[in-house]
Amino acid sequence: MELEKNERVNALFAFYQPLLTKKQNEYLELYYVDDYSLGEIAEEFGVSRQAVYDNIKRTEKILNGYETKLGLLAEFTARNHQFDQLQAYVKAHYPQDQKLNQLVAGLATLEEE
Repeated sequence: MELEKNERVNALFAFYQPLLTKKQNEYLELYYVDDYSLGEIAEEFGVSRQAVYDNIKRTEKILNGYETKLGLLAEFTARNHQFDQLQAYVKAHYPQDQKLNQLVAGLATLEEE
């Protein structure tokens, strides 16, 4: 459960990071990306562990709010799922169709950018 939550917060952070304040960005990056403890972040910024905890929890709620309103992560996930299904279907049913396989490969390249 904790791992799933961390992955979700990291994904939300990737999409909505530009919408956060500098402090929110720093705290989340240190906590979720760099794996700092609350105590280490508190020491770094000269604040209490509780202040760091409160800021991180508040920022997580903000990220979830952005996702509720904008749905960028859900849309991205759904699009990737559809693409994976398309790619598997083409490989299974049309392995010799060079043009179709080239078009699918082109889509894969776009998704990676």
